[in-house]
Amino acid sequence: MTINTFRVMRLLGAFLCCLACAPASARLANATAHVADAPALDGLWKGQLKVPGGQLEVIFRFVKLTGGEYFATMDVPLQKVSRMAVKTEVKGDTVRLFAEEANSRFVGKVSADGKQMVGQWQQPGFKVPMTLAFSPLPAMNAKNVRLTPPYREEEATFSNLSTNTRLGGMLTIPAGPGPFPAVVLLSDAGPQDRDGTVGDFAPLGLLADYLTRRGVAVLRFDDRGVGKSGGTPAVTTADLVSDAQAGLNYLRTRPEIDLAHLGLVGHGEGGNVALLAAAQPLPPAYVVALAAYGLPGRDIVVQQQATTLRTLGTENAQIEAATKRQQAMLEIIRQTTDNAQAQAIVANMLKQNNAAIDNATAQSSAAEMTSPRYRYFLAFNPVEKLSAVSCPVLLLNGTSDLTINADANLNALKNGLSKNKGVTVKKLQGVNHLFQPDQTKWPIINGQPQPNFSPEAQETIREWIVEQAKK
Repeated sequence: MTINTFRVMRLLGAFLCCLACAPASARLANATAHVADAPALDGLWKGQLKVPGGQLEVIFRFVKLTGGEYFATMDVPLQKVSRMAVKTEVKGDTVRLFAEEANSRFVGKVSADGKQMVGQWQQPGFKVPMTLAFSPLPAMNAKNVRLTPPYREEEATFSNLSTNTRLGGMLTIPAGPGPFPAVVLLSDAGPQDRDGTVGDFAPLGLLADYLTRRGVAVLRFDDRGVGKSGGTPAVTTADLVSDAQAGLNYLRTRPEIDLAHLGLVGHGEGGNVALLAAAQPLPPAYVVALAAYGLPGRDIVVQQQATTLRTLGTENAQIEAATKRQQAMLEIIRQTTDNAQAQAIVANMLKQNNAAIDNATAQSSAAEMTSPRYRYFLAFNPVEKLSAVSCPVLLLNGTSDLTINADANLNALKNGLSKNKGVTVKKLQGVNHLFQPDQTKWPIINGQPQPNFSPEAQETIREWIVEQAKK
C-alpha cells in the first residue's frame, strides 16, 4: 500500500485544490457526439504535455462502439494514472476530450491524413499546446511474436504459509550449470502483475530479462489477488514482507541458486518491503531499493502535492496555501478515529477546496482517505527499523522522479542505515520514477519513440549484484 494506491498523484488539475482519491472505475460514464464526417479515432493517441521543468506523456485510447460513439480513456504513466474515463465530443475534424477527474480538457483538430491531432490542453490556471500522434491499437487476436530468450523460463508457484496464500510467478534461470546469484523482484504501490506493468510499460519484466541474460536468476510474481496469485490485496507495507520472504524461501529450494548470494530488488514500495525483510531473521544477502520511500507517509503526501503543483508552474503562494489545506486534512484524519465522523469532515473539506467536486465524488474520496490502508500509510515511518539491516544495500533514485524526491528520500534512508557500512547510494540523471531515461534516449520502434528501462540503471544494478556475489 502506498499513496499511489489511492491515486493522490492523480493527473495535474486535481492537485490544484485537493488530493482527490476516487478511483476511475467509479465513474465510467462516457458521452460522445458523433457525426458522419468525423474522422476515425480508433487507436492510441500519444503526446507530450510540456510542463515547467519537464514533460509528461499522455495517452488517449479510443474504441469505437457499435452505436458509432467512442469509449475513451486516458493514461499518464509517470503519474500512475491508468484508464481514467474521458468524455468525447467529435464534430467534423474537431475533437473535444474532457477528463473530469483531472479537471482537464483537450481540444484538437485531426490532420487530413488522420495521423496527428493538434490542439491545446487546458485546466484551471494552465494552458499549453499539445500534439497527439496516432498509432493503432495492438491486435487482440494476433499472435505475439517473441524470440526465444537465451535462458530458461519456468512458471513458479509457491506458498506464503503465514497467510495461507498461493503466489504465482515466473522464474528465469541463466544458461549454464550454475549455481547462480538470484534476486526476487518486488513491485511498487498497489496490486501489480509480475512485470510491474503501468500502462504499456513493464519495468520489472524488462529488468528481469536484462539480469537473467547476464547471469542472475530472477523470480518475479503476481501480487496477491492479481494474475495467478490468490488471496486479497495486502493492506499494509508490513503485510507484504511475508510475500518477499516466501519468494526467498522458494528460491532456497532450487539447486540452480547460489544460496549465499540471494537478494531482494524492490521498486518504490517494494524497496521498503525489501528493507523491512532485511531487518527480519533469515534476511536476504543484499537489497536493491529503487526509488524507495525515506520520509513518513504524511510527508510523502504533502511533498508529492507540492512537487506536482511546482511542475505545473503554480505560484509559491498557491502551493503554500494548498499544502496547508492538505496538512490540515491529514491532521483531521489522524486525530479523528471515528471513521464516519472523519469521512464527513474530510468530504466537507474537499468540497470547500474544490467547488467542482460533487457529493458522490467527495464521499468516495473521503472513504478512501480514511480507510485502514490510507491511515497506515500516513503513519508509516520507513526508517524506523533500518538500524537492524546489516546486509549490503544499494539505494538508487532518479533525479526526474516526480513521485519520490530523490534527495529528501535518499538522505532519510541513508540516515536510517547509518550503522550499516555496506550502503551504496546513487542518483541517476534524467531518470523518472518508472526508471525510464530522458525521452531523447528512448529507442525508435516503428517510427515512434518507445520508453525503455534506463540502460544506466540496469547496468548499475547488475554490476552491483555481481560485486556482492564475488564477496
